[in-house]
Amino acid sequence: MTNNTPFHAGELEAHRRTGVGDVAQWAGGFIRDHLPEQHRDFHTSLPFLVLSGADDEGKTWVTLLDGKDGFIQSPDPRSLTLETKVDPQDPLAAAFATGTKVGAIGIELATRRRNRFSGNIHPHGEGYQIEMAQTFGNCPQYIHERSWTRVEQNTPAPASRAAQLSPAQIEVIQKADTMFIGSGHNTGADIPSRGFDASHRGGIPGFVHVSDARHLHIPDYAGNNFFNTIGNLITDPHIGLVFVDFETGSLLQVSGRATIDWDPKNAHDHDAWRMINVEIDAVIERPSAISLRWAKQEHLTQRLKITRRVKEASNITSFYLSTADGRLLKPFKAGQHLPIEVQIPGQVGTSKRSYTLSGAPDSLIQYRLSIKREDKGLVSRFLHDMLPDGGVIEATAPTGDFIIPEDDRPLVLISAGVGITPMLSMLHRAIAVGGTRPIWFVHGARNGRDHAMRDEVNALLAKSSKAQQKVFYSRPETGDTFDLEGRISADALLNLEAGTDAHYMLCGPVRFLSEIKTDLEAANIPAENIHFETFGPSA
Repeated sequence: MTNNTPFHAGELEAHRRTGVGDVAQWAGGFIRDHLPEQHRDFHTSLPFLVLSGADDEGKTWVTLLDGKDGFIQSPDPRSLTLETKVDPQDPLAAAFATGTKVGAIGIELATRRRNRFSGNIHPHGEGYQIEMAQTFGNCPQYIHERSWTRVEQNTPAPASRAAQLSPAQIEVIQKADTMFIGSGHNTGADIPSRGFDASHRGGIPGFVHVSDARHLHIPDYAGNNFFNTIGNLITDPHIGLVFVDFETGSLLQVSGRATIDWDPKNAHDHDAWRMINVEIDAVIERPSAISLRWAKQEHLTQRLKITRRVKEASNITSFYLSTADGRLLKPFKAGQHLPIEVQIPGQVGTSKRSYTLSGAPDSLIQYRLSIKREDKGLVSRFLHDMLPDGGVIEATAPTGDFIIPEDDRPLVLISAGVGITPMLSMLHRAIAVGGTRPIWFVHGARNGRDHAMRDEVNALLAKSSKAQQKVFYSRPETGDTFDLEGRISADALLNLEAGTDAHYMLCGPVRFLSEIKTDLEAANIPAENIHFETFGPSA
């Protein structure tokens, strides 16, 4: 354990076991000791918060706290206050009353946004205050969209406690498409990575397998490569789970101990990269525990068909989509992504992913998704290799807050690889708006074969006297035309002389983003002027 890593020994061991490399070397740019303004606004808009911690017996639990509109406030970047009371039947009520370490996740199911943090909770005023230890964002994969309403007269019923699941509780888990998981690391030095973590897990109904009344099996899919949950479980097997009945506001809370199957064979879910096997120690069912109710937004989906596809680079293809019934598409802002759902032959249930819209945002006739084929990407391989022209997918409305800031300050659009997709849409928008705003389009690719949509970018830039570009090739080939050999660096961006007031929009692999972001901040570019979006399995 070294002092310059945001990860503890268990997380570092998970990085080693999974072969993801030195995550600590680049991940520091995404892990903070405070909430950025955007995340403060997000949390204070939420009607509930998910928290994990331990009771006085050392069992780990996860719970949901809700409150009236605006019950979450952020008096400063390093704290949140919660104006609410915890039901005495909640297994974490006593711990919150005396003060304890917690993990938390704020999640907006309707838009699939989420943000995680850990810290310390203690009583404060008419509720509680949480002081931040670590904060970081998450991608929207596997989140099922739901809208919420509030029941004004909600009375929690008496809780039931047991050492194993009842048949009715097993049925609840077998039908669940969403759960929250809690884990902790509370040994060694009192450093920021010590404490608890709360995380979201989602999949098709039944993605959590029940083998008997005391054993669950949770698939671990591709994620952000931080391995907070897995790393915690390496050092401390205690685990907490909560399943939410979205129609009744009831909570099924489970506490147990976990082991990790690093290479699951004949698993119930073939998409799982690892399996978390849970032995149950305690179960608490709390009917009508919270005042919120949720409904799926399936009525908001559109059936889209592939009208044509264009190979953009050696491993990137653009898919053009129109509505299957001829209706107009839902509008989107440049930089937003499209949540899609596909039925893959041989797979139980549907698979969901989100891909950035790469086309001009003013078209209501067709969407364009420019997708990289990932060797281990279940959905990307299906789209590239199996879905024919005329094939149909389901999609909900475009969403996401990675969009162009609404002002006239200089705009630097920076991408690597398939990270070009939101930047190209933003370039379409910025050129169409016109005006005096200076624009730089900076893109990095391996070589000409891997440089997607180059001609389209050049045609757009030719329309504006205020726009220019820089192209970097890390492994150029004979005959390639580019500006600079090597990878994009912060020094190269600073040499553009866009200024400290410019908006730097970044999209690419997480290591690339972390290095650029950290170096720009070291060069006195304000953090609020650096906006980023990740892509790929490790997004």
